[in-house]
Amino acid sequence: MSSTPDFSDWQKMMELVKSASDEDKHSLLLTMLMTPDERDVMLARVNILHELLQGELSQRQISQALGVGIATITRGSTELKNRSDADKQWLHQFLAEQAGK
Repeated sequence: MSSTPDFSDWQKMMELVKSASDEDKHSLLLTMLMTPDERDVMLARVNILHELLQGELSQRQISQALGVGIATITRGSTELKNRSDADKQWLHQFLAEQAGK
């Protein structure tokens, strides 16, 4: 084994997921990489961002609806605040389209 890991940064991880997706193996890869709890957390985060971008519910209402702590909602909100309007618009549209499938 080398002194540094072969997968040492987020970009390399994203390339790994994209390559697996190109081979239609992304589900297998992500299922093997993440525990059931981690997958639940990821699902909650997608729903948090989706609800925040829709703007229909308060953070407290989102917290109650999704069964997550208010601090988790606040972290999602902070992440969105650090993004450009174009990024937020893309994510809002993307999640809305995917939710409708």
